[in-house]
Amino acid sequence: MSRLFGTDGVRGKAGQPPLDAQTIRRLGAALARTFRHGEAPVRVLAGRDTRESGGWIERELAFGMRSQDATLTSAGIMPTPAIAFLTPRMGYTAGVVISASHNPFDDNGIKVFSGAGEKFTEALERRVEAAMEDRSWSLPQGDAGPVEQVDYSTEYVEHLQGILPAGAGSGMRVAIDCANGATSTIAPRLFHSLGFQARCIGCEPDGRNINLHCGSTAPGQLARVVVENGYQLGIAYDGDGDRAIFVDATGKVVDGDAVMLMCAKQMKAEGRLKGNTLVATVMSNIGLEIALREAGIEMSRTAVGDKYVMEEMMRRDLSLGGEQSGHIIFSEYLFTGDGLATSLNVLRTMVASGRELADLAADLTAYPQILVNVRVPRKVDLATVPAIADVMSSVELRLAGHGRLLVRYSGTEPLLRVMLEGRDQAEVALWADEIVAAVKEHLV
Repeated sequence: MSRLFGTDGVRGKAGQPPLDAQTIRRLGAALARTFRHGEAPVRVLAGRDTRESGGWIERELAFGMRSQDATLTSAGIMPTPAIAFLTPRMGYTAGVVISASHNPFDDNGIKVFSGAGEKFTEALERRVEAAMEDRSWSLPQGDAGPVEQVDYSTEYVEHLQGILPAGAGSGMRVAIDCANGATSTIAPRLFHSLGFQARCIGCEPDGRNINLHCGSTAPGQLARVVVENGYQLGIAYDGDGDRAIFVDATGKVVDGDAVMLMCAKQMKAEGRLKGNTLVATVMSNIGLEIALREAGIEMSRTAVGDKYVMEEMMRRDLSLGGEQSGHIIFSEYLFTGDGLATSLNVLRTMVASGRELADLAADLTAYPQILVNVRVPRKVDLATVPAIADVMSSVELRLAGHGRLLVRYSGTEPLLRVMLEGRDQAEVALWADEIVAAVKEHLV
């Protein structure tokens, strides 16, 4: 059968397959059938971002679940991590979030959390897909009808407030950009409750302006607000609130690598860094690895994707991991990325160290990076092509612990991606050319 779930749930254009009403109804029913264990009632908690399609998608999901004697309760517009946090604590069987994260408003998606608040595994996704394909059961017809509503915002805010010591925010001036998305219902309230002098932009959602020239993918407006008004820093969230990007007082963007470094060092100082190890993906800069090594902290790399970071953290019982994109996981709070929790951990680090964001970020020296794509007729194991393998081995020797070579095939295109990081831009560019030349001579 065709795959319904992608790397982050079900995604598409709202109103078109797989996000048409009939498919969504059947998905709701299939989820309910998959969640059921024995006679225990199936109760699902839902949250959504601010897209205009979120309400009707939620109603169609609820209709499908009711057809299987399950119930869906809506927490309304809430960040993705809020649903992950609330699902186990409020005794729900599972959680669903209706969002397309940083995508334009006409996209949407459905992602699922287990009763433990963890992202659905691929094995469970396959079971749901199989249930949808099973034609031994059918859906009734009828109007979708209303969905029961509940307000858990206070519980989520109180959970986040515990990250910062009492009074830590007093007098600090911050600007926040909520991307006209899900954090617009929570972030202003949270920051004001902690004593921050906070200005919010991107806090006027209209169903269509989510991520529009604002938020973590477009921090330019936030940078201008910070610089022109003398704020200590700016924080930009994405549409569903599971990641954060920062802007220092000079308007310079601070990415996830710098955030992970400063938080790892602070957590080590506080005795909170389990295993003395940070988990990052293969896309994090070699500069992060070197800076961590100098701080006496180990680094473990995974494939690209926050779910792989999460799996490694759970496997090794680690407390910090994330991606360069600003998707950071603090497992003592939640096993999924939470932009608000990330913000408060950065502010906690600033307060504890007495240092400004730009100063903390300067501890990371990002090494120059070269990325070259080579179109290839076939994808073969490069280790079986001696002429290419020898050049790659020679380049790795020259990098000698102060650089990194990553050569991998694209998962969706006939491309070989050659990425090099090192101290000198011109030098790594030459070495990348050597590898590309070998590939073109012996593979293309």
